[in-house]
Amino acid sequence: MGGCVSTSSHSTCSSRSNSERVSPECLGIRMFSRKRIRKTFSDPVTTLQHLSSIPNRIFKNGKSRTSCIFTQQGRKGINQDAMVVWEDFMAEDVTFCGVFDGHGPHGHLVARKVRDALPLKLASFLQSFDSKHNGSTVNCCSGNPKLDVVDPDKDGGVEDKVDYLWREAFLKSYKGMDKELRSHPNLDCFCSGSTAVTLVKQGSNLFMGYIGDSRAILASKDSNDSMVAVQLTVDLKPDLPKEAERIKKCKGRVFALQDEPEVQRVWLPFDDAPGLAMARAFGDFCLKEYGVISVPEFSHRILTERDKFIVLASDGVWDVLSNEEVVEIVSSAPTRASAARILVDSAAREWKTKYPTSKMDDCAVVCLFLDGKMDSESDNEDQCFSSATIHSNHSGNAAESDDGQNSEPSLQRNFTVRSAEENDTYKRIVAEVEANQEAVPTEEQNWLGLEGVTRVNSLVQLPRFSEERPRP
Repeated sequence: MGGCVSTSSHSTCSSRSNSERVSPECLGIRMFSRKRIRKTFSDPVTTLQHLSSIPNRIFKNGKSRTSCIFTQQGRKGINQDAMVVWEDFMAEDVTFCGVFDGHGPHGHLVARKVRDALPLKLASFLQSFDSKHNGSTVNCCSGNPKLDVVDPDKDGGVEDKVDYLWREAFLKSYKGMDKELRSHPNLDCFCSGSTAVTLVKQGSNLFMGYIGDSRAILASKDSNDSMVAVQLTVDLKPDLPKEAERIKKCKGRVFALQDEPEVQRVWLPFDDAPGLAMARAFGDFCLKEYGVISVPEFSHRILTERDKFIVLASDGVWDVLSNEEVVEIVSSAPTRASAARILVDSAAREWKTKYPTSKMDDCAVVCLFLDGKMDSESDNEDQCFSSATIHSNHSGNAAESDDGQNSEPSLQRNFTVRSAEENDTYKRIVAEVEANQEAVPTEEQNWLGLEGVTRVNSLVQLPRFSEERPRP
């Protein structure tokens, strides 16, 4: 990353093309002026209240200068997916993108809370580091940045130190986010949670952090000038050996139910609940002592001119479309502004074709075009999926509350955990209850979603945890 706001006329940290590599000295060492930070992020409470009015930040169906986003409610009730694109994030030429897939009775509130608060925590950590180690008068693009403060290993290169800084930024912001959810006075996250796939792009640098099974892919041209899909994240599910080993060491159990052998789940050591179908998530505090964590995987990638766009999406898309199909759909969209909507429409059709007896999962998509351009189309085309869809998916400001007040009713939404005790009930009322599904674990190189598997409901209503069990 590294957008630097310099008051000097000879600053070299201005906007750069996708193929131009950003100077390492400008990455995360003095990324923005303190004056600008104070103006944008001075008061966390005030900032959260006014996030929707911040310029260049979109979280509802629409487009920005470089991206388009779209979400569609499935057939299980409240849309529990959330998404955001924030251009000029912390500094010019810096973009933050994220997709968040909630689960459990309050999953929609958790996903929105993470969508709003996580980027601010990331910015806060970087500001804190910047102030502590560089002083208020040092600029990353002039003088000698104190690079040795990033990593105690002085033998490492500048890029290694930058990578270390950003890894720490994602780790600490994710940790702080989960801590805030645990102590939130009005948001019950005991059996509710959310995935997260997030990225920060500045120039040719791409920094990513993610948990859960939402996914990001990159569309790039190969040596034959053909478009190929490159998976940027791994679906962090309990079937991965490393994840399963950690959970079992923490006394959690990992196994699949007989009627859905393709879905490995996480269970409490003393009860056949809740059956969470992912190994990492925000919230889900009933399982946090038993191996489910919120520690993100981190990656840093240098983009090239061959890289064309990035797609972030919840598993409602990946369960029915392969990485290659997603790249093809976005590449062939008539306009860039319509790409996310067309991708969700394609996923909806595939749900009906592949799983006619299942209810479609919520879908959320972010398409980020790496050349920084968006097609010029008519306002009518821009609005073809605006107001009506926004109301149907988000239901206005009241639905965006993160504390449960004046928000949508907490429907009995179940789609990532399941109680074995509810199996018989599930079989009797499968036509009426939520029929959300989970992707089939696989170790193929592309970590594909379902391939020819008849999906079953991956969350049936659990007996409500009215009281937490005493901790040992």
